[in-house]
Amino acid sequence: MAPRALRPFAHRDYRILLIAMAISVFAHGMWAVAMVYQVKHLGGGPAQLSVVATATSLGLLGFVLVGGITADRVSCRKIIILVEAVSLFVMATVATLAITGAMELWHLAVAGFIQGAGAAFFFPAYSALLPRILPAEDLLAANGMEGMFRPVLQQAAGPAIAGVLVASFNPSMAVVGIAACHVVAFLVLNMLGHHKAYDAHLEPNQKRPSALADLREAVGYTVGTPWLLWTLLFAVISVLSFIGPIEVLLPFVVEDQLGGDAKTFGFMLAAYGIGSAIGSMVTSSFPLPRRYLTFMIMFWGFGTLPLALIGLTSTPLALAIIMVIPGITGGLGQVIWGTLLQRRVPHHMLGRISSLDFFVSLALMPVSMALAGPLAEVIPLWMIFVVAGVASPVIGIIAWFAGRMYRDEIEHPLDRFDAPQQTDASPAIDL
Repeated sequence: MAPRALRPFAHRDYRILLIAMAISVFAHGMWAVAMVYQVKHLGGGPAQLSVVATATSLGLLGFVLVGGITADRVSCRKIIILVEAVSLFVMATVATLAITGAMELWHLAVAGFIQGAGAAFFFPAYSALLPRILPAEDLLAANGMEGMFRPVLQQAAGPAIAGVLVASFNPSMAVVGIAACHVVAFLVLNMLGHHKAYDAHLEPNQKRPSALADLREAVGYTVGTPWLLWTLLFAVISVLSFIGPIEVLLPFVVEDQLGGDAKTFGFMLAAYGIGSAIGSMVTSSFPLPRRYLTFMIMFWGFGTLPLALIGLTSTPLALAIIMVIPGITGGLGQVIWGTLLQRRVPHHMLGRISSLDFFVSLALMPVSMALAGPLAEVIPLWMIFVVAGVASPVIGIIAWFAGRMYRDEIEHPLDRFDAPQQTDASPAIDL
């Protein structure tokens, strides 16, 4: 029998979907670097780069709820293929403009906006499609595989290859590479099987409610489901407490406290990403724990505690170890969370709930980054990181009690290989 982490690969359409997702994520990692140096190539500075980055964020946040509603109304298979086709067209256009010297800053801003909007449609559809392809017992391993590939490809391999292309040639060649990736991903996605289970959203003769009614249903389900509601509330406060310090203040810790430079800071982010990949892989290799909500909150909450020690670090190695730990626990918790959504949320609203999760988790990220800088002017950095490390465990404990997770996970066991109970979707296709 194959190791647990490899069981999803027995399904042909899962292999196709994972390969396409990996290539697309790799391309997005390349774009993060190509976009920066394309802006610089046009003579832009931090302000111009901020415009393009903000456009990407606006596309993502502005369409993520629409993307979730669409995933529950339209064929998820067709959505991800269409998104990949649009990404291919946009990147091919950007590459052509760059090579011919016709590129302007607003072209990059528009491309970033469309890329962000595409992600807002792609990932809810991907999340909703996965449990239609795989049986319930393979979802944990599949989410673990995604959690392993995503940080490696998007945060390490993609940026690294783009950097080589920019350094060896010019930014336009990196964009050409991105377009080539989308060509391959588009061709691979078109190999997905045409199965009713992938496209069906309604029972025969069932009338489709309005989009607003769909959104109200998803919000009502979230508010009425304590474990789901309190996990999202926990995520919002957790993101608010530690994302800003890591993204905005950690570079100053590296420079002022450790005497490091940009390469040292990049190494710290890489350590976090590697930890996330390790945590995801480990989770995919074992069964879902019986106390799955407790484990998830424990990993997510207490995993940030090492951040409280950042003010005491004196070497890059010590800081890297501190960054690896929340990466590992974050990966562990994320794989369990993704699996719970696919196992416990009714399939007919999985796209909407996934998009709500995405939206809520990202909503306060800009706020966290905006607050970090001003707070550092009046509060010592070490104290901010102490708060960042301690806030998540405290909020996690509150969420665990308020959401009655200790009781819910016993009343809804998922440690047996049974199909989700709350679903009206067709069973997964075993190919």
